[in-house]
Order: sequence, then C-alpha cells, then structure tokens
Amino acid sequence: MQLNPYGEDAVRYVIELTNTPPTGVDELAQRSVAAGMVLDRPVTEADLTAVRDFLDRWAGIVDAPTDEQRAALLNALLADTAAHPRVTDHADGGWHIHYREDGQSLGGVLRAVGSVGTALHLTGLGMHRLGRCALAECGNAYADFSRAGRQRYCSPTCANRDAVRRHRARARA
Repeated sequence: MQLNPYGEDAVRYVIELTNTPPTGVDELAQRSVAAGMVLDRPVTEADLTAVRDFLDRWAGIVDAPTDEQRAALLNALLADTAAHPRVTDHADGGWHIHYREDGQSLGGVLRAVGSVGTALHLTGLGMHRLGRCALAECGNAYADFSRAGRQRYCSPTCANRDAVRRHRARARA
C-alpha cells in the first residue's frame, strides 16, 4: 500500500512544529527525519528561516475566522509553495505524486507537503477542521481528524483538565 506523504502525517507534523517550533537547524533535521521526511541535502539556516516563515503563515490559516478567509490564505500559500502535480519514482520503483519541484531544500519540501496536506485535509473533511485548543491557558493548534468533526481541544489532557474544571465549578455552585 502506498501512503500519501501529503496526507494526515504531514498535517500532524506541521501541527507539532507550530505548537513547538524548532529552535535550531539540528533539531529541525532530527524532527523531520523522525517524522519520515527524507533529507536529500544538509539542512541550513535558510531552511530553518523558511520553515519558521511557513509556520507563521500556516498559523494564520488555523486562526482564520471564516472558511472563505481560511481558503484565501491557504490558496495564497499553495500558490507560493506548491508546483503542478507530477508522477515520479525517484528511480526506486515507488511511483507517487509530487506537488513540488525536484531538488528543493527541506524548507521548500516542508512548505509544499504541509500546504498540500492541509488543503487535502480541509477539503476532504471540512474547512472547520483546524483550530486552537479551547482550554484558555493552552492555545495550541490542532487538526481535527475525528469522525464526528467536533474536536475542541489539542489533546485528551487538555479536554480532561477542562472537564474537571467545569465539574468542580458546578459542584461549588
């Protein structure tokens, strides 16, 4: 089975980077490899800058107040980062689609994979499927992959913490 590198894993990785941005080149490289990205060339400061810029723009998509604004921001990001789709096999027999130019650095690859993955996520599951954690002191971004599409928290920990808080407030009242 061929997994889609522009799918859920890419969105989850962008969420992780958004909530905990990389602090240096080595960390970005290590986290990218751990996320399953292939590093064709050394990761540089320019990659780190490109990734940070992408994450800032991507956070704007998360925070967009309407579907139309979210779509406009995502379309602008796609126009700047993705290329026409094409079939490639990297000479290893694993045919798949790329939405990026060959020979890009990690910053360019991550921008393309993250923006196309986000577009597939939102158009496949619903434009409302990105948000910020409902726990007031958290504010982390999340992507809703749930069946029902009603996620409000970035993690079960935050959901439980808020539920306990609401329960205790009701008990005091």
